[in-house]
Amino acid sequence: MTFDLLAQDPATKARAGRLQTAHGAIETPIFMPVGTAGTVKAVSQSTLKEDINAQIILGNTYHLYLRPGLEVLRAAGGLHKFNGWDRPILTDSGGYQVYSLSNTRKIKEEGVKFRSHVDGSQHLFSPEGVMDIQRVIGADIMMAFDECTPWPCEYDYAARSLDMTHRWLRRCIQRFDSTEGLYGYEQALFPIVQGSTFKDLRIKSAEFIAAQGRAGNAIGGLSVGEPAELMYEMTELVCDILPKDKPRYLMGVGTPANILENIALGVDMFDCVMPTRNARNGMLFTTQGIVNITNKKWETDFSPLDPELGGHASTFYSRSYVRHLFQCKEMLGPQIASAHNLAFYLWLVKEARKEILAGTFGPWKDRMVKQVMTRL
Repeated sequence: MTFDLLAQDPATKARAGRLQTAHGAIETPIFMPVGTAGTVKAVSQSTLKEDINAQIILGNTYHLYLRPGLEVLRAAGGLHKFNGWDRPILTDSGGYQVYSLSNTRKIKEEGVKFRSHVDGSQHLFSPEGVMDIQRVIGADIMMAFDECTPWPCEYDYAARSLDMTHRWLRRCIQRFDSTEGLYGYEQALFPIVQGSTFKDLRIKSAEFIAAQGRAGNAIGGLSVGEPAELMYEMTELVCDILPKDKPRYLMGVGTPANILENIALGVDMFDCVMPTRNARNGMLFTTQGIVNITNKKWETDFSPLDPELGGHASTFYSRSYVRHLFQCKEMLGPQIASAHNLAFYLWLVKEARKEILAGTFGPWKDRMVKQVMTRL
């Protein structure tokens, strides 16, 4: 895997680059639709590819390990063959699920014991085991196994957790470097910076992660309830330490404004369930602002969802019609809304890239943050 840094905005730390993987190139900054269980919820692969033009999607180690399971994935030839997606895939290691399943798991040095949310069966995720699972899944980019601490978090807990995450990372790297991909192409491993919202811990973690010399690096443990200002402060601190010639991935972030502000701080890659989750509840992101499509004001608005975006979902269907679908609880409503919101997120990072390459990102970002977060 290679990363070429093509431009940096003169007024901010925003970067434009190109990440080359075994399943194709990714132009950064990029947003990655979340496909937790091998599918981006309510959106077909053909729509993702042809209408939304997603360059990379996510899978999740925890969910795919439980269903369909490793035997099925290995027999299929990996997730790419199983779900028919021939572009890059990134897999989250399951660390966030471990964090979110706090009532049904125990964290020890060996790894994490947890109960399946599907049938209550007991399982162990160790750093080595998670590397092996991601080899079977076959993602182009694998994530190291870490603990995502909650917010707020006591300093002593965050410090102990960070040290364990670093010990786990050494084990992940040892296992990764001593094994090979199962399907004839290269996989890359990204370590994850942790440390909650404590500056000294974030600096310690970023320096440790930078020293590992991996193909890319991730920033975790943010967007878990902390104020946006704290997120930005920690992100900037970490981006100033992580190597400039490697892609930086901010995990689980976020709103359109969050994405634009973090691009300005030097982040290259994003993922979040927000565009699809909010779509299923009738919240549409548009180039002009936020639309609650269930509001009565759209009842006789026969204009497209967003003609500026292009693409089928955003230009073919009217606001009136999509509102009608939500009122009738028709499945097509959330499907259209999900495709539209993902198209918007991909449009947003594509426009950001254009502005970075043109050297005009700073003033454009300030204008767009206000515009896209206005409620219409």
